[in-house]
Amino acid sequence: MTSNPMTNTKVYEGCVVTDAPMTIAGTVNKSIGLLAIVILTACVTWFLAYSGFGDKTYALMVGGAIGAFILAIITAFKPQHSKPLSIGYAALEGLFLGGISAVFNMQYPGIVSQAVVATFCSMFVVLLLFKSKVIRATEGFKSTIIAATVAIAVIYGISILLSLFHNHVLSGALASNSLVSIGFNAIVVIIACLNFILDFDFIEKGAEMGAPKYLEWYGAFSMLVTLIWLYIEILKLLAKLNSRRN
Repeated sequence: MTSNPMTNTKVYEGCVVTDAPMTIAGTVNKSIGLLAIVILTACVTWFLAYSGFGDKTYALMVGGAIGAFILAIITAFKPQHSKPLSIGYAALEGLFLGGISAVFNMQYPGIVSQAVVATFCSMFVVLLLFKSKVIRATEGFKSTIIAATVAIAVIYGISILLSLFHNHVLSGALASNSLVSIGFNAIVVIIACLNFILDFDFIEKGAEMGAPKYLEWYGAFSMLVTLIWLYIEILKLLAKLNSRRN
């Protein structure tokens, strides 16, 4: 899970304004393009999973997740190369999402469509709140959301690290359908939603400042990272809720 510390305005420092500056429309178009790539590659592992090629699906999922994480880290430090890096990230992340979505959907039919609808509805609600200035991207707000995001990343990181040493206490607790686990998941969903405010603010300020055109790809990449994170957390939350009903 990578998130919005990468949308820090320091990215603008040293940038030279050109005749083709960053625009909101350009960023939106690139976001749609990246999302289309995610969907296309996700169809590959989704099809393989439903066709019974479990080993191939798992290999592509793991490879996609690791590759996407590496490209996300590089993109955060090399925004000037965000076009090819973000395209690669979208393709690799799609492989992971297609496989994991198929696994959840086989266990709880229809859960993926519910998660997709909930994800985009959440994003548009946050966008509406941002544009109507109900939620403002103040420095205090940004600091709070970034701190909360980092804290969540640390918890997940510790869980993965402990699992490598065959200690599954934390990972088991996070994956369970207990009320505490569901409550934690719900909090993570809220934090993921609020990360969109940082993305929208970054894109809006970049357009106002006439930032370089390549930052449209960087802004689109950042928003895609948040969107995918939110989708995965909603998918997990819905799965836990469904498991309690069965």
